[in-house]
Amino acid sequence: MKDLSWLTAQPVAHRGYHDMNKTIWENTLPAFSRAVEAGFAIECDLQYTADSVPVVFHDDDMQRLCGIKGDIRARTAGELGLTAIGGTTDKVPTLGALLRLVKGRVPIILELKGRKGDDEGFAAAVLEALEDYSGPVALMSFDHWLLKDLKALDPAVPIGLTAEGAKPDTFVVHEEAMQLGLDFISYFYGHLPNSFITKQRSMRMPVITWTVRDDAGVERTFAEADQMTFEGFDPREKVIA
Repeated sequence: MKDLSWLTAQPVAHRGYHDMNKTIWENTLPAFSRAVEAGFAIECDLQYTADSVPVVFHDDDMQRLCGIKGDIRARTAGELGLTAIGGTTDKVPTLGALLRLVKGRVPIILELKGRKGDDEGFAAAVLEALEDYSGPVALMSFDHWLLKDLKALDPAVPIGLTAEGAKPDTFVVHEEAMQLGLDFISYFYGHLPNSFITKQRSMRMPVITWTVRDDAGVERTFAEADQMTFEGFDPREKVIA
């Protein structure tokens, strides 16, 4: 098993260390800079543009974050680089821009937001962007077809399952994904503890949680997992077991 001690060494800032979209918006370069300055790992989302470029953006539709209707995948990276987020001067960054900003100073955990039947080339484009990057990076997804695509390319970086659920039939699906030879899991803290995660942790599988916003979430994370993905508070002001 790969040494992933860096993955759980520090709290992970959900979509960067933003301020709940008051002045510093999620998945923007200022949110990532703030995470680096605080020494937090960074979690963020990747979408795939019309010209086959991975960009950092969560939603499929652009309304909530950019105030305009439309599919993020219908835009080019150049168009998105001119599109303001939250009425600020910040634009939709490419994965390349994120990597140039962070420069290996903190770990980055990238979640690929898939779309079944429309992800050809997505995994390869992400790995290509990472080829010359020397800092700690991990990739993950809810989407099993993207995990298969990533594993088929034999990446040097760890690959993880993003997941949730508290019912046995859900665990069967998760177990199928783990058969791909995945390296870690990011799980919804509200569905812990459960037999799937207990089994995985017994085999020393690293588990991080998402998305913790209060003391109860912190306590459950460190009782049932190894590290948290957080937002809306400063973990340095919390007592972390």
